[in-house]
Amino acid sequence: MNPFSKKGLGRGLSSLIGDLPSNKKTSNKVSIANLKPNKNQPRKRFDEVSLIELSQSIKEKGIIQPIIARAVSESNYEIIAGERRWLAAQKAGLHEVPVVIVDADDLKSLEFAIIENVQRNDLNAIEEAQSYQKLIDEFGYDQDKVSKFIGKSRAYITNSIRLLSLPDDVLNLIRFNKLTPGHAKILVGVENSNHIAKKIIDKKLSVRQAENLVRLLKSSKKSNLAKLVDPNIRNLESSITEKIGLNVKIKNNKKNYGSITFDFKSLDQLNKIIDIIKSNY
Repeated sequence: MNPFSKKGLGRGLSSLIGDLPSNKKTSNKVSIANLKPNKNQPRKRFDEVSLIELSQSIKEKGIIQPIIARAVSESNYEIIAGERRWLAAQKAGLHEVPVVIVDADDLKSLEFAIIENVQRNDLNAIEEAQSYQKLIDEFGYDQDKVSKFIGKSRAYITNSIRLLSLPDDVLNLIRFNKLTPGHAKILVGVENSNHIAKKIIDKKLSVRQAENLVRLLKSSKKSNLAKLVDPNIRNLESSITEKIGLNVKIKNNKKNYGSITFDFKSLDQLNKIIDIIKSNY
């Protein structure tokens, strides 16, 4: 049975751990000092206030769910899932914590960490996207496989990863929850996205309002470009289009370098263009 199937994802991390063979896991009390963070941990930021709240809960009730870890030496362990509980336990003054030690390689370690964080919605949108990209870049996943593993649509995975193409300034706004993923998706592939992002925040625009702003800016840019076209070029395009019956676009710069583009929608139209060129040259 695959413990990382879509069905498995919905059952919770502790249940997934239970799927592992008994010889692949052991339960122990481990010294806090002998645990270290997961190098593959997708989550990079931990809210200080929530850590303090969790530490108070740990003082009163103890750690209810054990930390998941793997051995890196005879007495030292790397946390796979539960780094937040480990940090809060230190604040609570604990010396030992309950740990389930599992046999896991780098890939399995990353998979466990992603499962825990995605299920609990603990990752910000950039951390989530980076964890998916890591599966692709370092472990040979493709977007379809990530989609099946996480239990989310292929479109969701694609849109998530596309956020990583945004400038660093915008990524930081998302990381620190100043810009929502819904707003950020609108900015992918848009010029001056950092400037627009700040305007969205300053004006407190909704996602729909932000979409309208981007649409307006794009329309304005197209209009400005159209105004820059030399009227002689525009007339020449129209003249050629009327003569051959195909749309023509001419681009040229100040040095009179450029290109001519013929739009065709069938093989017959392509052959017509070729015949015209051949008959005149």
